[in-house]
Amino acid sequence: MSRLLWGIDLGGTKIEGVILDEERQGSALHRLRRDTGTAQGYEHVISQIIGVVQDLEKVSGLSRPPVIGIGTPGAVEPPTGALKNSNATCLTGRPLGNDLASLLGCMVRMANDANCLALAEASWGAAAGAEVVMGLILGTGVGGGIVVRGKVLNGLHGIAGEWGHNPIRGEFHPCYCGRKGCIETVIAGPSLERYYRESGGKNIRLPAIVARADLGEPLAVATIRRLQEKFAEAIAPVLNILDPDAIVIGGGVGNIGALYSEDVRECIRRHLFNSVLKTRILRPQLGDSAGVFGAAILARD
Repeated sequence: MSRLLWGIDLGGTKIEGVILDEERQGSALHRLRRDTGTAQGYEHVISQIIGVVQDLEKVSGLSRPPVIGIGTPGAVEPPTGALKNSNATCLTGRPLGNDLASLLGCMVRMANDANCLALAEASWGAAAGAEVVMGLILGTGVGGGIVVRGKVLNGLHGIAGEWGHNPIRGEFHPCYCGRKGCIETVIAGPSLERYYRESGGKNIRLPAIVARADLGEPLAVATIRRLQEKFAEAIAPVLNILDPDAIVIGGGVGNIGALYSEDVRECIRRHLFNSVLKTRILRPQLGDSAGVFGAAILARD
């Protein structure tokens, strides 16, 4: 008998719900969205999540399952279950999982958005079948998640894979986390835009910078080259420690083709404690479905 998996992807602007048939990998039976409404506070977000579950019940004609997986914008503090490091600040410090389990009357399994990306792509996407997968989100911020043999690696503090707040040598720009020179302050989308602007360019968005680089504009070319070199410097220590089979890059910055070039692989090799680089660096196959699909996969165990 096929098994149905329910997942919720909680984002800063939207909440997405899905019901998947585990035997029809990568295909949603039902999928719908609601606005998150973080400006209206924690209780409103809770009500919106419950509303998505109720909507799924209505469209499917099914009762909610014993377990629902939820992807969150932030990590879960293992001892308390409280959410931390969330860019949806109204959720920070709140016991989201416990509150939802109580109100929904079912078990809730949570992981951050990067873990959900990694889990989906390792299960059904670009890295399917790989033993150790690192999923990266490069966008407005920089995050990461790790999947080992089909299981999310959370870590003792719930921060496994959070490479975006490691420092990069020679970088000192302040980060929202209170430190300076974090990876996020260097290769996140807004950080690359800032570099271009502060180097004498116009105040334009990253896709426009990429287009100018493709046309050979020197400053834009330098900005993309900075992305390549700093990404390589930042990811090489992860490879030295974790040695994953594959890295999958999601997020808006992850759409930039220069990240997948031989130039980047050569830059990584210069920092790697090995003479060759076999790790595959991949674009995601599941696109914007990865987060909500990964949330649903959380519910299968």
